[in-house]
Amino acid sequence: MDHGVFIFLTDYGIDGPTLARATEERGFDGLFLTEHTHIPTSRESAWSGGAELPRRYSHTYDPFVALAAMATVTERITLGTAVSLVLQHHPIGLAKTIASLDRLSGGRFEFGVGPGWNREEMANHGVDPRTRTRRMLEHIAAMRAIWTEDEAEFHGEFVDFDPIWSWPKPLRTPPVLIGGEGPSVLDRVLSHGDGWMPRGAPGEDVDALAGRIAELRRRTVDAGRGHLTVTVFAAPPDRAVLEAYTAAGVDRVLHSLPDAGEDEVLRTLDQLAGLRG
Repeated sequence: MDHGVFIFLTDYGIDGPTLARATEERGFDGLFLTEHTHIPTSRESAWSGGAELPRRYSHTYDPFVALAAMATVTERITLGTAVSLVLQHHPIGLAKTIASLDRLSGGRFEFGVGPGWNREEMANHGVDPRTRTRRMLEHIAAMRAIWTEDEAEFHGEFVDFDPIWSWPKPLRTPPVLIGGEGPSVLDRVLSHGDGWMPRGAPGEDVDALAGRIAELRRRTVDAGRGHLTVTVFAAPPDRAVLEAYTAAGVDRVLHSLPDAGEDEVLRTLDQLAGLRG
């Protein structure tokens, strides 16, 4: 099982290139960034962590710009999003951004996606929260067409364009990792994804995750698809839990880094590096 990290990269914390170099030097498999374009000052949407939304949510760098900077100072690690709020972007523009990033990184980009939870944030982008999952899947399909076809066209409910030329193409079609744990998430992984990105499960919940991974593997075979990866987001820093993930068939875990200055983040990286093995 591989080990990577993720962070809310902010304007008050460690800088991206320093973090990327340190992550690669310590032997981690990948570095993933979160995304929020903004946070509305008035919010009714419930946040799973409590009433008060942490400062980091409104201070994150654009992940694609930051990952491009990280690509210039690294050679090996995977660079990705965990997760991109893909439905808040126009798919033609985002396809170009990701293709450019993938080429600049030497084909190391992975596209973790999710529909998001902040309804007010979506509404500011003109997105009806009631359509968020359908829109996300359609955006993914439209971008994949642009990445893989010389004259791509797409005609859907939310995205509609006649044949277009758009280069550069990515060095490889970026793997799409579908986030979420809901009852229908495996349907989306099989229909539009190359992998699944559930959140970490403490203690006995690993058994439930193992059952869903087994279901995914069975359905993958039935669908005639190749291996679909499982990347656990926000894995508990507990060796016993990590061993249980390995036994369950998890391909990679992503450990959380604090939105803090260089000294604290590097100390955390050193501690997490000790969990590998």
